[in-house]
Amino acid sequence: MASVLAVLLAALPASAVPVRPVATYSIVARDPATGELGTAVQSHWFSVGSAVTWAEAGVGAVATQSFIDPSYGPLGLQLMRAGRPAPDALKALLAGDEQREVRQVGMVDAQGRAATHTGSLCIPAAGGQQGREYVVQANLMEKPSVWPAMARAYEAAQGDLAERLLAALDAAETEGGDIRGRQSAAIVVVKARSSGRPWADRVFDLRVEDSPQPLAELRRLVHLQRAYNHMSAGDDCVAISDWNCAEREYGAARGLEPGNAEMAFWHGVALATAGRLDAARPLFAQAFAADPRWRELVKRLPGVNQLPKDPRLVEAILAIR
Repeated sequence: MASVLAVLLAALPASAVPVRPVATYSIVARDPATGELGTAVQSHWFSVGSAVTWAEAGVGAVATQSFIDPSYGPLGLQLMRAGRPAPDALKALLAGDEQREVRQVGMVDAQGRAATHTGSLCIPAAGGQQGREYVVQANLMEKPSVWPAMARAYEAAQGDLAERLLAALDAAETEGGDIRGRQSAAIVVVKARSSGRPWADRVFDLRVEDSPQPLAELRRLVHLQRAYNHMSAGDDCVAISDWNCAEREYGAARGLEPGNAEMAFWHGVALATAGRLDAARPLFAQAFAADPRWRELVKRLPGVNQLPKDPRLVEAILAIR
């Protein structure tokens, strides 16, 4: 373990030069019920999520901010992956950083052990707070009540981990947030256990790079992602020709986004393939009204086994108005 730590610490610059502060409020957390890990952030800084938010299924989550050193993200995850509890991983990284007093970092590992650090030279109001399997931290805030408000909101919120992370961000903004205002936001949520396929382990990975209302836009994207998660599950069902499963998942997606033409189209395809053309008619009608090119797509699907090779069925679908 010592050799692993030495290699990771050697990757840190001996004398990092602080850049401008990414004034930020953030939360990292593990959901005790599901084991999901996540982090969410908002800042008056462009593309805050590209540097602050880090998470890996079965390992942990990190938020690195203030006069930011992005290496705390990947190196913190490497240390936790190697078996270091989050508090030990954070302590080790701080020990190797000559600029630790301008850093602000939060970490949580897959067992829910959490730690937060606010350096003495972070711009006030700055501070952090630890709770059960989560930490919140903020710097350059309008007032020092921001991070306690985040903690209260997270603990009181209902729903899955993403919903609770968003509640913490909303509470920070309600309390005054960044003294300079708002610009970007991000959220990452990963599964409790690694599948060995990192791309498949991300439940949410969303960023609002630049917006006058980044939290409202982030919440909209989370809602949309929930629908597309069902769409992806439906596509997996299609791949194995389980049309009942596809119908169920596409239907769940449409329940969240009933005005989405693409979701309507693929739900209609699943219903038609399962022999339920009458139920599919209004869905195809919705898609065709949105863009007539969906009709052309219908013609192409039988050749790749995405619709039955039944000319009468294709003709019936194309006749829908």
